[in-house]
Amino acid sequence: ASGALVESLDLWMVGLDACRAQLAQAMGECDVVLIEGVMGLYDGTPSSFDLARAFGVPVLLVIDAGAMAQTAGALVHGLRDYGPVDVAGVIANRVGSKHHADMVAASLRGVPLLATLAKQVQSLPERHLGLVMAAEVPELDALLDHLAQQLVFDDAAWARLPLLRLDVPAPVEAIAPSLAGMTIGVARDAAFAFLYPANLACLRALGAQLHFFSPLNNEPVPAHADAVYLPGGYPELHAHTLSTAAIWQASIRQAHVEHMPIWAECGGMMALADTLLDQAGQTWPMAGVLPGAVEMQARLAGLGPQAMTLAEGVLRGHTFHYSRLETALAPACVTLKNPSGLAGEAVYRHGSLMASYFHAYFPSCPQAAAALFLTGSRVGADIATSLT
Repeated sequence: ASGALVESLDLWMVGLDACRAQLAQAMGECDVVLIEGVMGLYDGTPSSFDLARAFGVPVLLVIDAGAMAQTAGALVHGLRDYGPVDVAGVIANRVGSKHHADMVAASLRGVPLLATLAKQVQSLPERHLGLVMAAEVPELDALLDHLAQQLVFDDAAWARLPLLRLDVPAPVEAIAPSLAGMTIGVARDAAFAFLYPANLACLRALGAQLHFFSPLNNEPVPAHADAVYLPGGYPELHAHTLSTAAIWQASIRQAHVEHMPIWAECGGMMALADTLLDQAGQTWPMAGVLPGAVEMQARLAGLGPQAMTLAEGVLRGHTFHYSRLETALAPACVTLKNPSGLAGEAVYRHGSLMASYFHAYFPSCPQAAAALFLTGSRVGADIATSLT
């Protein structure tokens, strides 16, 4: 709702020092910094609890009070004491009345009830992967304004929230400009919208110029591009449009024929397969660069933090998808899940193309990220060897 850029704060993927630097920078630029936890407070290794403890960030618990009253206190105290963690207050969602809110507040036994939100007819829509893109929600700003107006605040409790101060960390060591002089074509539209903003900043820090293009609008790979980055997204929701985007498909096939380095992750990889079977059972022809067929499925196929090892270092990132790829290609390598170390996603190498369901967080190892866009005919064999 603020329109501000969202950065990732993940102690494993981003790292403690980089998280501290990002948080300190945000605190220096903004009046309010909101850190949204992923899944539950204690889920994952590291978890949102670990992040709060590392930086002394107060925790606001958002609970669904729609089918409880006094039990809200048991839930909140259990979450507080399990860590334990500093719970600065609670926001209760789906509250039925003022009497209901009073019962919830009494059950908290000293933990402030900072705000309540009544049950709503309207809500933000969801889909598989949990996301409906902001541009797809009609009158989104009006909906958010409406929800904000329904919030009932305890102003005195909000005024008592503790302020957080962080020491500014030492400057980060400069990144060697391994991609200086290169132009990378980056797909960016509703079908290719899932990427870390920090990835683009990392590519620029490596010296690359970025040229954005839209496969959904049938735009070709930029003529002056030296490499291509196809991020994740929702190609399955736009399969018909992509299947008829002849200029886009021909240009990416030609780029591959000309040995242009291509890194395609998750949705980007799906768009390069021979076909895509969507959730309605319709099969659509894709770009046909990566031999194989993609099929959407009802069950979650991959989720969680993973790491990919290249000769230049280890790239950390994550995976989250509801489709599977059937291909005769043998994986060039397999990512490793964190923290188990078990095999994760396959990484495929097909000529100058590298593709996987794995979403890489480029700042976790900038030189390894650079290698993804330097795997042309000159160094391709070396990189392929390092992955096997």
